[in-house]
Amino acid sequence: MSLFTIMADTGCDLPKEYLEANNIKTVPIAFNIDGVEHADGSWQEISAEEFYNRLGSGSKAGTTLINPEIFTEVFTEYAKRDEELLVILLSSGLSGTAQNAAVALNTVRERYPDCKICVVDSLNASGGFGLLTVLAVNKRAEGLSLEETAQWLEKKKHSCFSLFTVDDLMYLHRGGRLSKLQAVAGSIIGIKPLLNVHPDGSLKLKDKARGRKASLETLASQLKRSLNDDTKLKTVVIIHSNCEGDAKALSEIVKSKVEVEEFKLSMMGPVIGAHVGPGCIALFFEADMDRPVYEERFYSKK
Repeated sequence: MSLFTIMADTGCDLPKEYLEANNIKTVPIAFNIDGVEHADGSWQEISAEEFYNRLGSGSKAGTTLINPEIFTEVFTEYAKRDEELLVILLSSGLSGTAQNAAVALNTVRERYPDCKICVVDSLNASGGFGLLTVLAVNKRAEGLSLEETAQWLEKKKHSCFSLFTVDDLMYLHRGGRLSKLQAVAGSIIGIKPLLNVHPDGSLKLKDKARGRKASLETLASQLKRSLNDDTKLKTVVIIHSNCEGDAKALSEIVKSKVEVEEFKLSMMGPVIGAHVGPGCIALFFEADMDRPVYEERFYSKK
């Protein structure tokens, strides 16, 4: 088995138990709510339920970029020990974290030109980023080297899909992810917006559905049309921001359309949750087509 270490930022939304069991190191993206910062980047100091309830009551939340100095310090320690490190990070279309890591790696390579560190921009978020990290763990277990795993991920990330529906697009507008015009247009009474992580890693408004049930049906239909007729999915990840009942309902809808070996349902972490607010449902899976092909086939005329 390859001995390289896997590291991810806390935007991957993987459960703590999985991270610990598979020796995945994390670097926290700090978040804040009502001006109070939580540097751990997770639910250690505030519960998910309290966080989303407060957002629903009008509290403001945000996140803080991981600066290059933090990455430089981490990478230097691995380089000094001549240890191999694979770093998988939140999409560069949503955060500057991956760019800062690349800057730090260039700095470290000037001093340690033979360092064995690879940085992968996931071009994904939340469970899509988490799914890519799980696949990296699997490839490491299969015996792939650090470089082989990084190269495999660079290809695979384009077929890992992230589909979202949210209750209120104004959270995304306040976080700078959508223009005010897009947010207002998607907030018409009774209309639920459907978004996906675009091939460039940014979040795009793609469809609208009338009502919550229709939005869940649309998510499942979007999954189905990205697959071959006979495809059976090994894992489907559904992550929600304090709306578990809807997450379970979506799993049943998906199950009616596609054979799925395993569903993983969990709460969305604060890094993404701060920008989508309560009531978000997100669907993540491996498709049979790359995202650029999907965009061209279904959205080129929109």
